[in-house]
Amino acid sequence: MEAALARLLSSVHALPATDTQTLSTFDALGRVLAAQVRSSLDVPPGDNTAMDGYALRCADLVAAAGVLPVSQRIPAGSVPAPLLPGTAARIFTGGQIPPGADAVVMQEQCRTEGDVVHVGASPTPGAWIRRRGEDVRQGDVVLPVGTRLTPHAMGLAASVGAAMLTVARRPRIALFSTGDELMMPGAALKPGAIYNSNRYTLRGLIEALGCECNDLGIVPDKLDATRAALRRAALDSDAIITSGGVSVGEEDHLRPAVALEGSLDLWQIAIKPGKPFAFGQVRRGDAAGSTHFIGLPGNPVSSWLTFLLLVRPLLLRLQGATQLAPKALQMRADFDWPRPDKRREFLRVRRNAEGGLDLFANQSSGVLTSTVWADALVDNPGSQAIARGDPVQALLISELLE
Repeated sequence: MEAALARLLSSVHALPATDTQTLSTFDALGRVLAAQVRSSLDVPPGDNTAMDGYALRCADLVAAAGVLPVSQRIPAGSVPAPLLPGTAARIFTGGQIPPGADAVVMQEQCRTEGDVVHVGASPTPGAWIRRRGEDVRQGDVVLPVGTRLTPHAMGLAASVGAAMLTVARRPRIALFSTGDELMMPGAALKPGAIYNSNRYTLRGLIEALGCECNDLGIVPDKLDATRAALRRAALDSDAIITSGGVSVGEEDHLRPAVALEGSLDLWQIAIKPGKPFAFGQVRRGDAAGSTHFIGLPGNPVSSWLTFLLLVRPLLLRLQGATQLAPKALQMRADFDWPRPDKRREFLRVRRNAEGGLDLFANQSSGVLTSTVWADALVDNPGSQAIARGDPVQALLISELLE
């Protein structure tokens, strides 16, 4: 699979560096940075307290035998006066440390009596003080080009005062399904028909990756109709994604249609579920250039899995993202898998309370319920049996959806 992915990515380049948008940081979730975010200030901008308590000088506390008058009150957002010698300042989380103080004692270790505080701890200098610039220094690049913006990355950008962000344009992805047996939910199901789940799954995955989806619906199993759909899809899209019709059967028209409208590689990838996967190019009519074509298998789990493993990195590459590969974790199998397939398998599993992995009972490529039940995939090499207690490589599905 790695060879196929490398070949796929070698054919895909990021959208032009000039093809960007400037957005409010509020609106940038899921987008990919096209310009770095550099801090114009220290974070925090001044020394402040990590706790509610009392700011003081350690030497004064020793001299006064733990009892100090309270000389000022410092809520967060206020500017304190210098600390009077021999006194303490009441201070609240986030409040600026007054000049002259060198420690904070948390309020749980103090007792007040009128305007005097009895301190029941012996702090060392620096206790509970967050120093200026300990998180970010002025001039630091906090988010490099190619970062995909998560909620916490947006928060980091905001923390250094970045109200606007420059991001890559959303790739435009055309999507359609092939198959005369497909019907849309809401219609009465005819004999021999099935509801088109792939359309919903793939559209959701495309949009979750920060792309625009041009949903062209269901295309009949006819060569002319398939060619017309490809021409329409190629006009204003960066990639075309389809499900079904990429095998070699008499009713699989995508293969000859793409060959006539551009070029096609049909790959038999040795993974389970999955296997049939098509990649190629579709000409943009009379315009110069072409559009990437990705043909996914029709079985719902196969379509979902090949998207996560192969299409996801392609769509991220289009946006200029730098982190394309998910991180594999070593975990414990709490199941037996005595009869492995000769192909590399991706088993749907779920983490349990004991820190191991449970296996979904039915690993068929048509069992879509397994994709909702599971929260991880075991990446199992071909022909390798698994015994309960064995270490296995796992991919978290949540990470594959980012």
